[in-house]
Amino acid sequence: MSVDDTVHGLLERGAADAPAIGAPERAPLTFAALRKQVRATVEAMNGFGFGREDAIAIVLPNGPEMASSFLCLAAGFTTAPLNPAYRAEEFDFYLGDLEAKALVVEAGSTSTAIAVARDRGIPIIELAIDPKAPAGAFTLNSDLKGEPARPGLAEADDVALVLHTSGTTSRPKIVPLSHRNVTASARHIRATIALTAADRCLNIMPLFHIHGLIAATLSSVGAGGSVWCAPGFNALRFFAQVQEARPSWYTAVPTMHQAILARAERNQEIIKAHPLRLIRSSSASLPPQVMAELEKVFGCPVIESYGMTEAAHQMASNPLPPRARKPGSVGIAAGPDVGIMDGDGKILHAGSIGEVVIRGPNVTRGYRNNDKANAEAFTAGWFRTGDQGVLDPEGYLTITGRLKEIINRGGEKVSPKEVDEVLMDHPAVAQVVTFAIPHDKLGEEVGAAVVLREGFSATEREIRDFAATHLADFKVPRKVLFLPEIPKGATGKLQRIGLAKVLGIAP
Repeated sequence: MSVDDTVHGLLERGAADAPAIGAPERAPLTFAALRKQVRATVEAMNGFGFGREDAIAIVLPNGPEMASSFLCLAAGFTTAPLNPAYRAEEFDFYLGDLEAKALVVEAGSTSTAIAVARDRGIPIIELAIDPKAPAGAFTLNSDLKGEPARPGLAEADDVALVLHTSGTTSRPKIVPLSHRNVTASARHIRATIALTAADRCLNIMPLFHIHGLIAATLSSVGAGGSVWCAPGFNALRFFAQVQEARPSWYTAVPTMHQAILARAERNQEIIKAHPLRLIRSSSASLPPQVMAELEKVFGCPVIESYGMTEAAHQMASNPLPPRARKPGSVGIAAGPDVGIMDGDGKILHAGSIGEVVIRGPNVTRGYRNNDKANAEAFTAGWFRTGDQGVLDPEGYLTITGRLKEIINRGGEKVSPKEVDEVLMDHPAVAQVVTFAIPHDKLGEEVGAAVVLREGFSATEREIRDFAATHLADFKVPRKVLFLPEIPKGATGKLQRIGLAKVLGIAP
């Protein structure tokens, strides 16, 4: 087993006095202090009676302690980060489904998760923070005492992290990710964007999500570099955070990039004073127009990557210059093998559209306690992603849509992503999400929700006429809604499935 095959092993890469975790107005936590905290955390939790692969739920606000608690707890247990914004019934479902052995919350927390955990008989462990201590430093407090069955540090095949799938169309599934899975993905990201000890990532992604946990946090410290943890994403504070953190890169979802661009004009001095080496985008399709504008405004390459929870995040990525970055493509295989499969389980040649499939060291071994889902998801050793796509002759992958999101208009198939990219070329359009509207005769009709650029105007007829000059008639949205903001999920991703109902235009 390589030292790099465990989360705690990866932390050995950092120089003792080098910063590992930073945050606003706090001294950074060094690698020496982080490694000491790992040992102290595992020792304390063992003393409370918890051991390897016991599921420890974490409900903490975004910030340095959320990042460090993930790293420290993963070193000896199975971490289960949960969205602090969940309602009581959601906490009840997730804590029960995960069979959580304990819940970690900040000392003094008023989270509804606490009452839910108590009702379930799940012990509460308080994470205490000294505001004068370095960013990410904490101690764990509990009256519990016990003897764990499996004490000590985790091994490569132990489960480091469990997350649920989004569950937009069915019951969320549990995705267990081993140390081998998450460290492989972190190494893949490190290699793709050439991370070194000199790099610092400004993290604005939620740390209950695979993108923030692996792409921003684990890949950074696993390269001996550092992650600077913002307290959540706020476009109004982003440029001040750049000024304080002095990052070399950041990673985000497209809606965040668009919000940042909207404020870039008035922050040109900060952009020039603190140049970025690269910007990374993942977890949703980046419109080519947004990629071009980001590169123009920030003067650095924008690297679009393709990730999902079941792959411990990264599957494919556009490479750094001088290799080609192809707008609209999620790049080349960047870790696991990537293929295109037909409905019969046959791998297709370049240029053929089918389901994107992957296999490799970062891919989960299977959903927990879900034989049916595993039978559907795995074919001949390949994991079926549920995405439709095509590989070009150079191996660049273009995602044409989620199979479940493809709009079926009377038998004609419409890719929402294709419609999005056309409408984004309209000069008045800042954001768009194309979605299915139920139709009594056709089954589904094409709809689009649009956010206009500040100072611009457009009518529904103008948007539809513009689309009609670039798209076949059956792909043109029959309904265009103008919104001040498009509804998003907890991680900032646009939600196509069920959007018609959310917007009140479907039963």
